[in-house]
Amino acid sequence: MYVCICNAIRESELRRVARVTSGDAETAYAALGKRPNCGNCLCEAEEVLRHEREHALCPAVAA
Repeated sequence: MYVCICNAIRESELRRVARVTSGDAETAYAALGKRPNCGNCLCEAEEVLRHEREHALCPAVAA
């Protein structure tokens, strides 16, 4: 799924970047060599980054 249409940034790319960078969505975009254009995606991008980083810290334990 695309999170940022302007830059064609996929959710999977943001999740990958979240594991190797810290900072906000703009920092993650920069790590991908992009910049926010219209900015409509930033809230969703922040949520994806937060979720991925939380999951990395506390992975689910397989039952």
